[in-house]
Amino acid sequence: MNEKELILTFDIGTQSARALLVNAKGDIIHKTQKVYDQPYFSKRPSWAEQKPDFYWQCIGEISRALKAKADVNADWENIIGVTCTTIRDSCLCLDKEFRPLRDIILWLDGRRLETVKSLPLTMAVLLKVANLEASFDLLRKAAACNWLAENESEIWAKTDKFVLVSTWLTYKFCGRLVDSTASVIGHIPFDVKNNRWAKSDDMRRIIFDIPDSKLFDLVNPGEILGTITAKAAEETGIRQGLPVIATGSDKGCETLGLSCMAPDKAALSFGTTATVQITTRDYIEPLPHIPPYQAVVPGYFNPEVEIFRGYWLLSWFKKEFAAKEVAEAQKLGIRAEELLDERLRDIRPGCDGLVMQPFWTPGVSMPFAKGAVIGFSDVHTRIHLYRAIIEGINFALMEGLRSIEKRGGLKVERLFAAGGGSQSDEVCRITASMFGLPVYRIQTFEASGLGSSLIGFVSQGVFSSFEEGVASMVHLKDEFLPDRAIHTVYEAIYERVFAKMFDKCSPLYQELVHIQNGK
Repeated sequence: MNEKELILTFDIGTQSARALLVNAKGDIIHKTQKVYDQPYFSKRPSWAEQKPDFYWQCIGEISRALKAKADVNADWENIIGVTCTTIRDSCLCLDKEFRPLRDIILWLDGRRLETVKSLPLTMAVLLKVANLEASFDLLRKAAACNWLAENESEIWAKTDKFVLVSTWLTYKFCGRLVDSTASVIGHIPFDVKNNRWAKSDDMRRIIFDIPDSKLFDLVNPGEILGTITAKAAEETGIRQGLPVIATGSDKGCETLGLSCMAPDKAALSFGTTATVQITTRDYIEPLPHIPPYQAVVPGYFNPEVEIFRGYWLLSWFKKEFAAKEVAEAQKLGIRAEELLDERLRDIRPGCDGLVMQPFWTPGVSMPFAKGAVIGFSDVHTRIHLYRAIIEGINFALMEGLRSIEKRGGLKVERLFAAGGGSQSDEVCRITASMFGLPVYRIQTFEASGLGSSLIGFVSQGVFSSFEEGVASMVHLKDEFLPDRAIHTVYEAIYERVFAKMFDKCSPLYQELVHIQNGK
């Protein structure tokens, strides 16, 4: 192994963009980051869009800044490949010259079609019998491609290619409209099981009405997408001709970066969306009719359960209820979360009977979902609510993990945490006791970038396998063991309260939706 060889990795997230120079031991030699002044803009309530070249301009800025750091030790010349991992389910329309026709529609976007076309009678009957009508309708109404075809028909007619942010950035790097199969995640007709675009008679073609002509080429993770063009070199400072290597989405790279390559390990992501994900060779639907994702390791799958607006709820809480801690933290020169973590320790596990269900955004398996908090009394404070949010997200992730375990006939023994929320020791302790499993953190919070870099090293022959790469690059740093007595309390709350909340409240949620829609 040549310890001087480096992979240049870009991690394009919802809130910020990062550029990393990583060596084969898993050390981040240099890093630059740009926190977005405006992660998205909304032309209408619930919309979330971004300018087409926003992320590319960020890449240019952080890449040039990284080069300035690396040039001090001549590290820039040791780059052997470039990788990029991005947010998922964020799309863009391109014309025949591959020029953007409109702004990017981000995964946070909440626009919905008001009505959808009638389905063939046989299919409609089958969906009704399977109680999937509402889920099927939600998917169709939430798909940006369907909304564009209905509401921006002129733009849709001019759209030669309908691409993801990852595809667009690949084009900017190397002039080719191609993407990794592990990045094709979103409202798009991809057949995960067979690792290809869905065939014309596939139900996904009805849900996501995108013709073949508007789709793009695919390669597997680890394959070469192209090389850095002269124009990209000029705009980023990256050496022309360097290979651009296919990796995958931010969550998929994060799971690999956490060393979760076997189904006895689960990756917990405490980010804007909270997720639990495993890696397995078996095609396991984490919930009925919900496919897994293609893993960044070819031949593997990532069953995943998502809690939309997961740890975003803590940002919401801080904004709405924690002005006192925010002001105090500013005086002390620390993060408000550090003060809130201290307050967490004053609240007993179970929050004195306060339980939160964090389904603030409807999903395919829960098309009428709403958030709920039960058990309020005069003993509760805003810090009780803060802890209830953390516990509620974890209860939902526990439910997701148990579904994956049951449907896959497997047992997870260890948890590996990443994402902003994992930086809190207290959150990790709570998580260990709730799940009744040890929680680990690795040597860096840049797990997604680390995983993406690892794929680059495997692709370039530095490692002969992903297992060898994980052994060299991923190192355990912190361990949080469960308190068995506290776990017993959480298990009782989960089994006797949380697991029953959604079914009990679901009819009321549906009534609220009908009332809001004027029905």
